[in-house]
Amino acid sequence: MSGKIRVLIIDDSASVRQTLTAVLSADPDIEVIGAASDPFMAARKLREEIPDVITLDVEMPQMDGITFLRKLMSQHPIPVVMCSSLTESGSETLMQALEAGAVDIILKPKIGAADHLAESGERIRTAVKGAARARVGRLRPSRIGEGSTTAKLTADAVLPPPKAGAMAKTTEMVVCVGASTGGTEALRELLEALPANSPGMVIVQHMPEKFTAAFAKRLNSLCEVEVKEAADGDPVLRGHVLIAPGDKHMLLERRGARYEVSIRSGPLVSRHRPSVDVLFRSAARSAGANAMGVIMTGMGDDGARGMNEMHQAGAYTVAQDEASSVVFGMPKEAIAHGGVDKVVSLEQIAREILAADRRR
Repeated sequence: MSGKIRVLIIDDSASVRQTLTAVLSADPDIEVIGAASDPFMAARKLREEIPDVITLDVEMPQMDGITFLRKLMSQHPIPVVMCSSLTESGSETLMQALEAGAVDIILKPKIGAADHLAESGERIRTAVKGAARARVGRLRPSRIGEGSTTAKLTADAVLPPPKAGAMAKTTEMVVCVGASTGGTEALRELLEALPANSPGMVIVQHMPEKFTAAFAKRLNSLCEVEVKEAADGDPVLRGHVLIAPGDKHMLLERRGARYEVSIRSGPLVSRHRPSVDVLFRSAARSAGANAMGVIMTGMGDDGARGMNEMHQAGAYTVAQDEASSVVFGMPKEAIAHGGVDKVVSLEQIAREILAADRRR
């Protein structure tokens, strides 16, 4: 055992296999142990060596990726990252993949665009590292660090820090939530537990563009609260949930007696766009003690600094505990930064939100 994360790539496109191999191999903590053009070839390779992570295409000859994923998770659970083209039509299928046990979604990198490859490469490597730590059937030991050669920007790249002095509790409470690896199913469980008159909520879930709309639509069909992908200027209303669109930052802003969201482009912050740090900082600036922060399962430290800023501005802050997290990265870092008031299990988060609302 070399100590590296061993990855098997499954994709019917030779160029994609080659590009993914190059992107992943650029990280010294990752080793590509093989590539397969379809699930049947992959099955033969799996009999020879079990990888730590699989990247899996959706549409392939002989057997589609979802069918293969279901068979894999029922027989030998391995962390799987779904790799898909940027299509709205395929996003519904990817929602099925998350339900079937995939831990994350990444976009196939565009070949030939250096800037895009640099950004997508960082996202792909982060997704694979997060998947290697994910709980799928049993806890997988952590063997690697989270270091990266890419410069990591803070929320300063999008908006300045909060001003001194917390805003008093003068308006409706706004719940700000951040999640990443494992967050799609964790958010479903959280939102399904909330009644229709719950406080307004804004969510950053690390997910590619196009797929957040399908994710919001799926949640809306399952929950009493109204869920939608956020658009610029959407008001934050009781009983409504706004999910940040993929590849855009979402900020909370105050307009008179109400709150609304601002959707912006900008650089990756904490290596993500949307970034939890950006949302949380904007909440600290615009809502202060009228906000509640919730940080959930995910890889890395996005949201840790922003949650501490919310905490200092008077917001009530909660982190998901290790036992119920698929990856205890983001909550752990938020706790370490000193910005968390309470650590609770996933099933307790909804109760904490409702209790905080009643205390106002």
